[in-house]
This record gives sequence, C-alpha cells and structure tokens, in this order.
Amino acid sequence: MAGFTTRTIHALHDVALGAVVPPIHTASTFLQPTEGGEGPFECQRGSNPTRTDAETTLAALEGARHSFAFSTGMAATGAVLGTLHSGDSVIMGLPVYGGNYRWATIELPKRGVTTHFHDDLNQLTDEDFDESTRMVFLETPSNPTLRVTDIRRVVELAHRHGAQVVVDNTFLTPYLQRPLDLGADATVQSATKYLGGHGDLLGGVVSTNDDALAEQVHLAQMISGGVLSPIDSYRLIQSVKTLGIRLDRQQENARRIVEFLRGRPEVARVLVPGSYDDTEARIQEGQADGPGGLFSFELVPGKDVRAFLGALKIFGFAVSLGGIESLICLPTSMTHGAYSPEDRETAHLTENLLRVAVGIEDVEDLLADLAQALDAA
Repeated sequence: MAGFTTRTIHALHDVALGAVVPPIHTASTFLQPTEGGEGPFECQRGSNPTRTDAETTLAALEGARHSFAFSTGMAATGAVLGTLHSGDSVIMGLPVYGGNYRWATIELPKRGVTTHFHDDLNQLTDEDFDESTRMVFLETPSNPTLRVTDIRRVVELAHRHGAQVVVDNTFLTPYLQRPLDLGADATVQSATKYLGGHGDLLGGVVSTNDDALAEQVHLAQMISGGVLSPIDSYRLIQSVKTLGIRLDRQQENARRIVEFLRGRPEVARVLVPGSYDDTEARIQEGQADGPGGLFSFELVPGKDVRAFLGALKIFGFAVSLGGIESLICLPTSMTHGAYSPEDRETAHLTENLLRVAVGIEDVEDLLADLAQALDAA
C-alpha cells in the first residue's frame, strides 16, 4: 500500500479532463432520468459529487470502506450516537470533549438512552456490561487530560458483549492512529481541527468498515441534513493533502515546548499521551505513531494564570485546536464548561489546567513567548 500522504494526494483525479484538482459542484439538485429510476445524484442533502470526492479521500486516509462528511464534528458524533435506541446504554470515557458530554447528558436522555461514564476505560471489566450496553464511546488520548485507552482491549471486551466501539480520533487523526485497524467499529473526527487545519472551516467525519452501520450513518445525513457543503468539501480535500506535513511540524514543536516547560519552575506538571503511568505509555507506543501536537499543563500554586495568559503575544487564547496557529485555552471554563461539578472532579479537571494546541510557527518564537509569559505569571 502507498504511504499516507501519497494516498491522500492521489485519492482523486479527473480522468475525463486530466485535472489534478477536482472541480466543485455546487448544484443543490440534479436532473433525473424520465424513463424511471434514479441518477447517481438526486439532491445535495443525499449526495453531491464534491462531497463524494471528499468522502472518498477521507476513506483513503482511514483505510475504511465508508466515510461520511458532516457539517460539524458534533453532527458526525450525533449521527453515530443517534443509532442508539430507547432502552440502550452507552459506556463513555471521562473526560470527553464538552460537546460529546452534552450529547450524553442532554440529548441521549431525551431518547431514553443511558450513559455510564467511566474515568479509566483500561479498568473496564465484564461487570460493566449488561444486556442494554450497545456502545463504548471513547477518546484516546482524552480531551484535555491526554489519558490513553487500550483500544484493542476495549474492542475485545465490548465485542464479547455485542457492543460496538466508537473512537473519537480527532487528536491524532489517521496519520498517527488508526482505530479501525485495531478493531474499532467506527471513528469520528472533527474535521474542523487537524484535517481542516487552518481554522477556516467546520466539518465532521464518520468512518467505518461496517456496512450496516454505514447505512445508518448515511440515513442520518438524509434525515438531519447536517452535511458538508460542496465548498467546504473541496477545501477539506485540499487541506488533508498537507496533514502529514503539518502534523510532523506540530508534533516536533510540541516536543520542544514540553521539554522546555518541564524545566521551568513555574510549571507544576505537563500532561502528554502516555505521561499518566508506564502502562499508558506502553499502550500509546503500541497503538499510535506519535503523541500529536497537543498537551496540557498546570502552573504551580501561587502563579497567576490570567497574568500568564494576558502576557502571551503569539499563542492565542481561544478554543479549538489542530490549526496552523498555536492556541491555549482553559478547558473547565471553555471547552468543558458544561460539566457538572461532580463529573469535573471525577475527570480530574482543575480550574488552572491549560490545554495547548501547538501550531507550525517557528518554535524558537513560541518558546520565547512562553518564557516571557511565565516570567509575568
């Protein structure tokens, strides 16, 4: 099989015209054969040539039979969680992204679906499953504590009980981690993050090798209408071609910054994938090709987090991640603000925890910015 970036660049080509870049089809409806039957495309909500091109490219990234492009990451996640029925239950890792938490605590109860949160899925046992368990939903590494879950072990356990495993792979993308190869039934990603990579589009992806699940996800596109537009589909096709190059730079920048922060007296701890304990370090090494470009850290007691944030000149104080620009946020009041106090404590989310999404700027500039901000804290 060709390498990741080669597959991404050459997933599409226009045979008829010889164009190296696919065209954009903006039509909302398509003419149908008058003699009966349906043409290959009917309306944009159901399918569109440009979105199909994007989905073909995304499937090539994942090594999946099916990929589906949605208007947002949460639309993609909702399509998968929406396959659950009244009386079903889902086991969900904690912490998870705040949007996933909202789906579990607000939307799923309306549908009669119960969520059982688990703060360490590596400790999952047969006793955690019952006849209602239909899905295990996990992030690895977790957002924002970077805890690592053994995907293979969870898959083996869940499948023994007839439950599907869905992995939110937004942090590492298929460039660094391929959950489908590890046995997961589906992956979801926010294409807004690393796949888009430039902070200028919203999108989401569901990928699976399960034909029955694929039918349900496609039906969700038809019913909800939350599909990726032709313009954003085109931009996503172009953006993912540089995913590997961008992530290589982001990952190396993050490595340098983590090394720097661990040597600063103002920093209490730095969290990266595998830093929790030796077991998680071995899991991370065995199922991923790198730690990615995101980490979290805390300042020592007595340091002023707001003064630190206010002194930054290059790092932006904002939600989101995976773009070419470096960003810092406070998860407890921003991305994870929907958490109940009890779940926040269970997830070990502290008010001063800072999540850092490293961009592709010159690393010496990033280090200098952090140094002067720490001096001001």
